[in-house]
Amino acid sequence: MGGVGDDEPASKRMKLSSEELRHLSNGSTLEEPIVGPSRDLMARPLQSEGGEEVVGSKGVIKKVEFVRIIAKALYSLGYIKSGAHLEEESGIALHSSNVNLFMQQILEGHWDESVVTLHNIGLTDEMTIKSACFLILEQKFFEFLDEEKVMDALKTLRTEISPLCINHSRVRELSLFIVSPSRCFSVRSPKQDASRARSRTKLLEELQKLLPPTVMIPERRLEHLVEQALVLQRDACMFHNSLDKEMSLYADHQCARDQIPSYALQILQAHTDEIWSLQFSHNGKYLASSSNDCSAIIWEVDANGVSLKHKLSGHQKPISSVSWSPNDHQLLTCGVEEVVRRWDVSSGECLHVYEKAGLGMVSCGWCPDGKWIFSGVNDKSISMWELDGKELECWKGQRTLKISDLEITSDGKQIISICRETAILLLDREAKVERFIEEDQTITSFSLSRDNRFLLVNLLNQEIHLWSIEGDLKLVSKYRGHTRTRFIIRSCFGGLEQAFIASGSEDSLVYIWHRGTGELIEALPGHSGAVNCVSWNPANPHMLASASDDRTIRIWGLNNLSAKRKDTHSNGIHHCNGRYVDGLGDAVEQGPGPGPGPSEGCWCLKLQCFNLSLTASSSSFASISSYSNPELSVSSIRDNVSQECLSSSLKMKLSSNAHSTLEAELWGIFEGLQLA
Repeated sequence: MGGVGDDEPASKRMKLSSEELRHLSNGSTLEEPIVGPSRDLMARPLQSEGGEEVVGSKGVIKKVEFVRIIAKALYSLGYIKSGAHLEEESGIALHSSNVNLFMQQILEGHWDESVVTLHNIGLTDEMTIKSACFLILEQKFFEFLDEEKVMDALKTLRTEISPLCINHSRVRELSLFIVSPSRCFSVRSPKQDASRARSRTKLLEELQKLLPPTVMIPERRLEHLVEQALVLQRDACMFHNSLDKEMSLYADHQCARDQIPSYALQILQAHTDEIWSLQFSHNGKYLASSSNDCSAIIWEVDANGVSLKHKLSGHQKPISSVSWSPNDHQLLTCGVEEVVRRWDVSSGECLHVYEKAGLGMVSCGWCPDGKWIFSGVNDKSISMWELDGKELECWKGQRTLKISDLEITSDGKQIISICRETAILLLDREAKVERFIEEDQTITSFSLSRDNRFLLVNLLNQEIHLWSIEGDLKLVSKYRGHTRTRFIIRSCFGGLEQAFIASGSEDSLVYIWHRGTGELIEALPGHSGAVNCVSWNPANPHMLASASDDRTIRIWGLNNLSAKRKDTHSNGIHHCNGRYVDGLGDAVEQGPGPGPGPSEGCWCLKLQCFNLSLTASSSSFASISSYSNPELSVSSIRDNVSQECLSSSLKMKLSSNAHSTLEAELWGIFEGLQLA
């Protein structure tokens, strides 16, 4: 069953039937109706529970509202006859007779009659009635001008619009159109002036937004409710972290845990001491790290993994922080109470050194346009510099601490810094207004969200607090579980739409929480020292980096075995600095040559044919479960396993609780090997 009047030209539909009127009330034009099969969308008799007034298992959906909204959706989709049949069969009208008459009068330009009918459709709010009358009479005014009936337009303005005593500025604008009627074309869009009928339809849409939903159902109400339900399901999904994850109306949405980067893909070893700072570039193509060894490293990120691009030397003291320029072409590094250096990312050349006589820098950051930089100074002030080193401004007083982060919002207006042990300063440098986030515990670090609406604050009492800084300052959520007793531990936002919180910890684990619920969803083992900082790739929600006192950086991604089973992109096994990560997340030394491969009979590639699922618990490890591969047999694994390839921790990680013949035989293979 298709739309009504499909083969009639627009000129023959200017006299509107009640069905076409309902169609127009849903935002359609007078030109061509949408045509499509509607047999499957015909309204069926509604089954109610506990009476005729409600439907659904919860008893919260009013039947009349439900039917009206469905009818509205049918008309919006162009299924005019289906909508009419639903009204007829259910006995529930989309609109009352007065509302139908009102809409008919608007579309036919019967302005005086429509104003009278407006008072009879059940409105109780006087301001709503006046505002609706204003819109109707304004349309009447413009149509008189279109017809060059200037005196009639003037009379309408004086005797009908002005006495409403509302929207005085708009009344003054309308009076100018009397003097110069051509002005009306400058405030009305060409599309609106192209057709009077379209203009009246637009008026009806505006009235629909103004009037209560019980009188005229809002446009696309059903679509809005369905979208709202899908968004709520997505936001409640603990592991939603992929744009490719389609949502369907046929089933509730739920992602699997494998969307979280919890699989160690690489271990980067180039620093010779503890790593203190870590940050991906805005485009996700680079990673910067800084260390107690007085060096910083720029790593390059590509499809093959992460590799060393430049090692930056020049600081005489440990480097406490790094900051990427807005275009990612340059990098700032700040030594501990030393200097700030600006580097060219492409060449690795130091472009400038920023310093103040007798003072040391403690933090650094960029202005969003890339023309200036900011630095915290150990006299508790904050300075703004031109790129050539000229100091433009200095905010003195208690503005920062010797150990503090520094952030600048993307509009360049607010500077954020730890100004006291328990307070963070939000300084509006244009309005010269100061706001403060006050905590009961000592603040150790903070991180600004990409949309500049939230601040993640790390505290001495092993809590991370999420603050809303848009408008009034408000504590939104708290995250617990990580360990922090002696060192500065940094956390970050990350994942798709920054839906997750990640943090380092002194217990050598990387912690990941769901931002909305605050629930801890991962505690990733692997480091052998305190994890000082983490950074989530802003361009790849499936890549997370962590840096530790063990002098290594771990790159976390999706389990490539699961990805292969789903025929999706695989992160693969990457190589860097003579070490790669095996199927168990261990770093394994690589011998001479280009690296292990199928021809070398390396056991780790053979193990890619099995699903090695390891728990995060320190006391138990999951067993091996078979992954089908007809070309691989247990004997072939036995024949190709080399004693030199096995790491010392493999035996410990393989559970002896084998539950199948295959698993038991595999365990026997590794048990029988003499580990070096």
